[in-house]
Amino acid sequence: MHIHVPDEIPVRYVRRGGGTLFGAMVVVGMVAFGWGLTQDAQTAWGSYVANWLFFTSVAMGAVMFAVVTTIVKARWNWSLRRVSVSFAAFLPVAFLLLLPMLLGLREQYFPWIEEMAHDPILQAKRAYLNVPFLVTRQFAGVALLFGLAIYFAYLAVRPDLRLVPDDGDPSRKVWRERLTAGWLGQEAEEVRSWQRMTRLAPALVMVYAVVMSFMTFDWAMSLEPHWFSTLFGGWFFMGAFWTGIAVTGVSMVWLRREDAAFRMHMELQQRHDIGKLAFAFCVFWTYLFWSQYLVIWYGKLPWEQAWMVHRAAPPWGSLSVLTIVLCFVVPFVGLIGRQPKLNPRTLGLFTGVILVGVWMERYMLVAPSLWQEGDPVFPWYHPAIALGFLGAFLFSIRWAWATFPVLQLWQAPVPAEMLEAERVAGGADAGDWG
Repeated sequence: MHIHVPDEIPVRYVRRGGGTLFGAMVVVGMVAFGWGLTQDAQTAWGSYVANWLFFTSVAMGAVMFAVVTTIVKARWNWSLRRVSVSFAAFLPVAFLLLLPMLLGLREQYFPWIEEMAHDPILQAKRAYLNVPFLVTRQFAGVALLFGLAIYFAYLAVRPDLRLVPDDGDPSRKVWRERLTAGWLGQEAEEVRSWQRMTRLAPALVMVYAVVMSFMTFDWAMSLEPHWFSTLFGGWFFMGAFWTGIAVTGVSMVWLRREDAAFRMHMELQQRHDIGKLAFAFCVFWTYLFWSQYLVIWYGKLPWEQAWMVHRAAPPWGSLSVLTIVLCFVVPFVGLIGRQPKLNPRTLGLFTGVILVGVWMERYMLVAPSLWQEGDPVFPWYHPAIALGFLGAFLFSIRWAWATFPVLQLWQAPVPAEMLEAERVAGGADAGDWG
């Protein structure tokens, strides 16, 4: 199939605004978290951690979507690449939001701290389960992962900044001057950025898998320290990658309503491919979950069953079913045909459902392990804390779209063999998008 990238790509930004609304959302989240700490600190911190895991997953997943399509030299998503990369704007905020977790969470969150003294199984895990090492690996690992992701975003953005005219916006001018220091010339900058991005991308994939696995091991799996799953890390970081695809789809649908240029360039081809990927990873998420569940069910070993039993038995069973419905049943049924993938409304609806489903899944990774008899199962302040995270998240992304061109202006060189393959296949596929 021939992939058309226009010679002249329009410079488009999202208008600034929403700061008051996003700020109010953050305030609501802070008040809700503070109130939760006065009522049940453990449950409030569980909500905070679950929301941090979710929004960090979405931001990193979106960046990794751009990274992976760079590795495979994909061209179909040329108009969406900058959309995905823009989610790196939330990563500095996510790092700041991690610090209270590293500085404040001890015995009231991690049960293994107090149990270590008298539990021989945990004592055998002392080399990993200790607070200094946890704080060190989380701080250093997250800093490395976020730093590499932001550097990848910088390489993707820098060549554009001398192609855009000065429109009088002071913020854009400041960032343009700051990010183009030591400019080498347009062609040299494009070549250098592309070479560095292609070298960085495979390393970033490996760092992503390791650090995201540590993330879920420490903040979720260690809450039931006798239980473990070798698939837990992969399930978590592939779910994050899935949310990156979904949030790119939701963003594309919203952006198309904002500007005619976005409607023109985020067209059938992009919608169809995003829909196919969202559908495929819906099945893959379920496959990874089932791979864990089936082995545990078949083995019937009490120490392996505990984690699943806590989520299947009352009062958590109904929320577990709801999570599976949102993560698998609804998107599978909704996106199984070709037409829903091409229709912006249905694509936006079902990719939005995926995001809500994974938000529930992140909560279910943490909350049942901390729950005690008499605690609320789904306290009102959990979605209120999520609203605060969402406000910071939307502010960051809106800032990125208002400061840097939403459509990437420079394009990577196309390998000769890819051009030849497109030329040969072009005739057979010419009518696919009619």
